[in-house]
Amino acid sequence: MALVDINDTVTTAQPTNAQAKMDLPPSMIERMTLILDAFDGRAARLTLEEIVCRTQLPRSTVHRILDQLVKLDWVEHASFGYYLGQRARGLGGGDGGHSQIREAAAPFLHELHLQTGMVVHLSVLDGRDIVYLDKVGGRFAAAIPSRVGGRARAHSTAGGKAILAWIDPERVDALFGATLPRCTENIIAEIGVLHQELNRIRQRRGLAFERDESARGLACVAAAIRGHDGPVGSIALCGDIRTTQLERVAPLVVDAAREISRSLYPELGAPRRGRNAPPTPTNTFSAETMDRVLAASTEQWI
Repeated sequence: MALVDINDTVTTAQPTNAQAKMDLPPSMIERMTLILDAFDGRAARLTLEEIVCRTQLPRSTVHRILDQLVKLDWVEHASFGYYLGQRARGLGGGDGGHSQIREAAAPFLHELHLQTGMVVHLSVLDGRDIVYLDKVGGRFAAAIPSRVGGRARAHSTAGGKAILAWIDPERVDALFGATLPRCTENIIAEIGVLHQELNRIRQRRGLAFERDESARGLACVAAAIRGHDGPVGSIALCGDIRTTQLERVAPLVVDAAREISRSLYPELGAPRRGRNAPPTPTNTFSAETMDRVLAASTEQWI
């Protein structure tokens, strides 16, 4: 009768937990790469469980790394799941689609300037800042401390607040924390107050206002340019706070932002199922609606 070597039985046994853990990618960079590679295209939308399944990483590890990727804008998180963020999209497509946004917006920026004589900004969100993609203006433009490619704190500008109003509140918390940096005495400095302002913007159908916040003597009104999954940028009209009548130009900003959205995403005019982004407004403000909008926007300044 042949004897069985006990060592043979050990070598053919299933791997222990310790051995299984050794098979995991040893470095954080490798694990992050596995998670980013799980998104097989710019349009990929994945739940946490789908990412766990594709990467074969422990659920707690995937969740922890995703939290960090969201904070750093490599990945974005919405109610339906995760998708590639601005940084990841930029690596795959040059500038993250900024050229396309700028090209679509250009005629509307120039038309707004011709209609109002005011300075027009086109901005996108990058972390807790906005980046100016374009600036069109006349003599007053030199008095505004902004430039194409320049940055400003999103919570201090009308354009930034217009974008922040349409992203998840949890992401706003992750971006800013509890205390916000101040540029002037009128800037919002607490996260709770910022959330109150963002709620007012949503109640005003997306109109965001700025008075003496990012710069002294500056008044702006802005609206977000919105895509399938949320805002992709904003358009703002800015002028001298002593002479600018924001109520006169606010409907023009809303109309321009809506038309830019339609130019970028023609299919937005048709109903879409399974999308969580609020619908883009379809009608210009009536006189009655404008009165209510302006009443709400000026309450905090009285």
